[in-house]
Amino acid sequence: MKTVSSTGQLHPRDRFDFWHEVARKDVADHTSTPKCRNTFQAELRAGSVGSIGLVLFQNSDMSVTHARCHIDLTNTDELFVCRQFGGRLALDQDSRQVVLEPGHITLLDPRLPYQGRFSENSQVLVLKVPRQPLEARLGQTRELTARAIEPSTAENSLLSQTLAMLPSHTQDLGSTAGVLLETHLLDLITLSVGMTMGKEKARTTSARSLVRVRVRAAVEARLADRNLDASTVARAAGVSVRYANEVLAEDSTSIVQLIQAKRLARCRQALEDPSQTGRSVSEIAYGWGFADMTHFGRRFKAAYSVLPSEHRRRVRQDG
Repeated sequence: MKTVSSTGQLHPRDRFDFWHEVARKDVADHTSTPKCRNTFQAELRAGSVGSIGLVLFQNSDMSVTHARCHIDLTNTDELFVCRQFGGRLALDQDSRQVVLEPGHITLLDPRLPYQGRFSENSQVLVLKVPRQPLEARLGQTRELTARAIEPSTAENSLLSQTLAMLPSHTQDLGSTAGVLLETHLLDLITLSVGMTMGKEKARTTSARSLVRVRVRAAVEARLADRNLDASTVARAAGVSVRYANEVLAEDSTSIVQLIQAKRLARCRQALEDPSQTGRSVSEIAYGWGFADMTHFGRRFKAAYSVLPSEHRRRVRQDG
């Protein structure tokens, strides 16, 4: 990651105003107040993994407010995944509060107002994740924001450690590696959010949302298993097949349709990936759980209006 700005060489009277303008541009529009202007220090570094933007910033004690007046000036096609590196960060969104300690993660939605309070020497990594692919995995995310994802389980610890390594390695990643890592990150985030929400007691108003998240996480975790079926997914999500399908019907899908759509999407991505040119179409299809090539070809064409082999040829020609 590259250093975008630092207050180190600025006069104390200019540091906070300089930082505020940079943070409004590179993170999200907001207003903020430092505990002490004269001693304020901050540094911001930026990078990317595929289409996921990365912002790592360290700053002195301050408070921030992202109000409704700021939302129109913010890219709301993104969701923020925040991973605390040092100090503490308290966040409030949608009547929920989360306090992040080092290693903790949370989801934040810039489409909604939020408030934050940074401790002295707080350091946080923000992943600016495209909303569509993450919500395609998780469903609607409003009930998922401002909840602590602590590294107390294998899934959460793996996500936390992976995010901890990003600042040191993303600058040297090639474009192909970045695209592959982006998918890996989205999968890890989906698993961690799903597992975390599954362990919390659902409020009546959010119970269906939590079931939706658990079902989608169960599908993502077992997508390559050829024996994956509706019963396996529902059992992993802790609900009946009937109830899971009833919840997914609100998104105009079902367990079986969700499995198929996600497998087709993974196959399409693999067919477009230059690093996988050595794999045959059938090898890719089998690898993502399809057991019959005729069925795979028919479903792929129905979804994308082209046969898998032809899609691969077109991508190569366009490249």
